[in-house]
Amino acid sequence: MGEQGSDGGRKTAKTTKRSPVKEKPTAGAGGAGEDKGAPAKKAPAGPAKATAARKTSPEKKTSPEKKTPAGKKAAAGKKTAPAAKKTAPAGKKAPAKKTAPVRKAPTAKKPLVAPKKATASVRAAPAKTVVGPAGDESRTALVRRARRINRELAEVFPYAHPELDFENPFQLVVATVLSAQTTDLRVNQTTPALFAKYPTPEDLAAANPEEVEEILRPTGFFRAKTRSVMGLSKALVEDFGGEVPGRLEDLVKLPGVGRKTAFVVLGNAFGRPGITVDTHFQRLVRRWRWTGETDPDKIEAAVGALFPKSDWTDLSHHVIWHGRRICHARKPACGACPIAPLCPAYGEGETDPEKAKKLLKYEKGGLPGQRLKPPQAYLDAGGRPAPPLGAG
Repeated sequence: MGEQGSDGGRKTAKTTKRSPVKEKPTAGAGGAGEDKGAPAKKAPAGPAKATAARKTSPEKKTSPEKKTPAGKKAAAGKKTAPAAKKTAPAGKKAPAKKTAPVRKAPTAKKPLVAPKKATASVRAAPAKTVVGPAGDESRTALVRRARRINRELAEVFPYAHPELDFENPFQLVVATVLSAQTTDLRVNQTTPALFAKYPTPEDLAAANPEEVEEILRPTGFFRAKTRSVMGLSKALVEDFGGEVPGRLEDLVKLPGVGRKTAFVVLGNAFGRPGITVDTHFQRLVRRWRWTGETDPDKIEAAVGALFPKSDWTDLSHHVIWHGRRICHARKPACGACPIAPLCPAYGEGETDPEKAKKLLKYEKGGLPGQRLKPPQAYLDAGGRPAPPLGAG
């Protein structure tokens, strides 16, 4: 009994630590107590294992009943662990990293295929940068590029001049009116006979219209042009004393004279700056993306804002000469163009240098120019005068 008591005491000491409920089986060792304690005998086995577990890691003193939920949690943890493993690989597969290649699809930025012209220009225009669309260019960059183009063209055409033969303001205004819808060459081949017969505004104002029409027939639209030159001659006699006025507002009042003609006269007969917006000028400034305007007056204003006023007349000559000799409307000679690295439209024409050279005109192509009496500077640069009417 003493030993049982001591053992029982030990057990009770241990069990009390566990929970007060287990003291009842230890108090009685009789049959009834054992019957009730039969489940308790199974319980000690659990506590024995629990005690071993306690020795290893004394945690919370919990009954075996509490142990099973922990096991469930552990099992759940094991089950969740594989789930996590499964989700982890899913995370590896799912990674939008594979959709990130879709980010590589933004290499669909390469499909900014519009730059085919730009790529062509980069190939042909060595190390010099080719400008992009006007929308990508700042105002300052545009001004610098435009002025650089003008400087380059000044070196290419140092002898640029108006390509109409004239000896005084009256001859220039008449020749400019006649140049509409025809070439300067055809006008230069026609005006010698006209001015030989009608040298002054008074003479032309009093001329027989039919005779004037016959002289002007080679220029095309000869009846309308006859009315214009006779009408402006009459206006000069009646309103300006037979003299060509030197002001824009007066010139545009003359029959057949618009801003383009007025600026040709002001710039080349009076030395007053003006921009001549003819068909070549319009085409090139849009091709170079100096402006997107199509109305001549708006083009004049937009381009004029890019240059000092003192440059306007020579700028007009440079652009027009380049348009007539190299930068043609249908087949620009891109491969022979001196400003190719500065041109956003490079590649629209022939880029092969040898083939492009065959497209050059006038003195650049070894051909006669448009004036029958060109300036000496033009002749010194290798230019040749144009043949007279009927000479070929």
